[in-house]
Amino acid sequence: MVDAGGNLVAHARMDGAWIGSVDIAINKAFTSRAFDLSTKDLGANAQPGEQFFGIQMSNHGRVMTFAGGVPLQSEDRVVGAVGVSGSGDQDQSVAEVAAQAF
Repeated sequence: MVDAGGNLVAHARMDGAWIGSVDIAINKAFTSRAFDLSTKDLGANAQPGEQFFGIQMSNHGRVMTFAGGVPLQSEDRVVGAVGVSGSGDQDQSVAEVAAQAF
């Protein structure tokens, strides 16, 4: 989880989870906060021919363009984001549940 400035404030790794997923989850949260939208939606607009094609090269390569990052909102304001990495297909669902619980 990152705060409104995109800074890491909380992180957890399940026993046995891929070590590589740590950085990916953090960067999904950063990306979601940096652009105030889900990484799934950003990814849809980052395909060849789309308006954000190549965006993953920005921000020193921190931008993630696949599902699992979701903004956290309080009233109508984005106050942070959550990022989930590990299972691929389930990342978005888990991130959405975390955002709803927030």
